[in-house]
Amino acid sequence: MKTGKSNRPARTRSVSIGEVASRTGLSVSAIRFYESRGLVSPTRNAAGQRRFASSDIRRLSFVLIAQQLGFSIEKIGRQLRSLPNGRTPTRQDWSAMSRAFRGVLDDRIERLTLLRDRLDGCIGCGCLSLEACALYNPADRAGELGSGPRYLLGDRPAGVSGSKP
Repeated sequence: MKTGKSNRPARTRSVSIGEVASRTGLSVSAIRFYESRGLVSPTRNAAGQRRFASSDIRRLSFVLIAQQLGFSIEKIGRQLRSLPNGRTPTRQDWSAMSRAFRGVLDDRIERLTLLRDRLDGCIGCGCLSLEACALYNPADRAGELGSGPRYLLGDRPAGVSGSKP
């Protein structure tokens, strides 16, 4: 069912910005920010008040979760723009979006697990020899590999093997 001149489907239920704030835990100003970034597109009623589709509650909840996982507003926006506007996304819509994030999340999980395991060993090792330490970096050999704790991240300079440099 179409409305007037718009190509957007008619919304079956609309909610106020206050209700969206209450349901998502977001402040009204945060909701307006997300609107300005194109993450939600409320309509206006005759009095000029914002009216959100009930599906916008789900969209904004997704934004919160994705941000907590470290995704940028731009990346989140690209994913949300791939979803149908004006209707509640289906299970298939959400699955497609989930697949787009899965590779990045799997990589982060792998890197965090590696870092956790190496830090556990490093913090509690009690080694008396800096020669066996994953943090020890004589002559800044790790600098050849880039910035950051290269050895803890699993990188090795040429000619170095083993679990520690």
